[in-house]
Amino acid sequence: MAGTGNAHLRGEGMVLRANDINVEFKIGDKKVVKAVSGVSIDIAKGETLAVVGESGCGKSSLGKALLQLPKPTSGSVILNGVNITALHGEKLRAVRPQMQMIFQDPISSLDPRMTVRRIIEQPLKVWSDLDEQGRASRVDELLDSVGLDPAVVGSRRPYEFSGGQCQRISIARALALNPSMLICDEPVSALDVSVQAQILNLLQDMKDKFELTMMFISHDLGVVKTVSDRVMVMYLGKICEIASPDTLYKTPRHHYTHALVGSVPVADPTKKSLRSVIQGEPPSPMNPPSGCRFRTRCPAATDLCATEEPQLREMGGGNYVACHHPRA
Repeated sequence: MAGTGNAHLRGEGMVLRANDINVEFKIGDKKVVKAVSGVSIDIAKGETLAVVGESGCGKSSLGKALLQLPKPTSGSVILNGVNITALHGEKLRAVRPQMQMIFQDPISSLDPRMTVRRIIEQPLKVWSDLDEQGRASRVDELLDSVGLDPAVVGSRRPYEFSGGQCQRISIARALALNPSMLICDEPVSALDVSVQAQILNLLQDMKDKFELTMMFISHDLGVVKTVSDRVMVMYLGKICEIASPDTLYKTPRHHYTHALVGSVPVADPTKKSLRSVIQGEPPSPMNPPSGCRFRTRCPAATDLCATEEPQLREMGGGNYVACHHPRA
């Protein structure tokens, strides 16, 4: 489905701009998984771009490619005006503090052998000029900012905490070096529903306090509606639609987006469901369909969809869609 193109990209001065990112993984001698194919994005200062789609669509692969973990197969990533895909060795290492990541599993992303204080202090020991007292003060400040008492949690280890508390520790660690860009890879999907709202509110508070620019990866449209300024929908390594949350929810133009929005549960038993069921299984990323990658499951597919890949085009109101036959 989805297509390529850069009609959705805005002017200069973006904190992050990625052009035509491709991520491929070799399996054996001849097979290649095409995880991300021709994706271009930009994120303005102070903005949150949400990236949504079902499991396996390439969301996390895109986020890690932006961080150069590993480098994308092709394409460029420009962070604060610097093309970091052209950097290697010490030059690349020097720009890494500007972009940090919060991982999906908060417990396994923290070293179980280290105390909470050491975990948060580690990036400061490597990168900052602070002395021991200065680092201790900074760790206390970070723990306090995420709602944890330094005197209580500092000497304990990650396995002594709940998933929500570990995610707070992960957020504190990510903010230690004052990054300008934060990539959140499904930061609440492993947490209880009751804790998700607390972490989302905390991320929003941290964004405002530290003037962060964020990319928020999720498969839950209900979550991203409350935290994002723009939403990008992916399917099988491609972009299918980009729009503001309100536009995307009220008038989804792509057939895949329409089905995703319809899958969000509504807490009202009297309201009629408008769910659109997608037939079939997603194709293999090792052998994606020709033309539009969504065509094998799309109710509006025609012969054109099999022969020509759709390009992103503006549909009005800041909504960009890659579809030959968009919804009215």
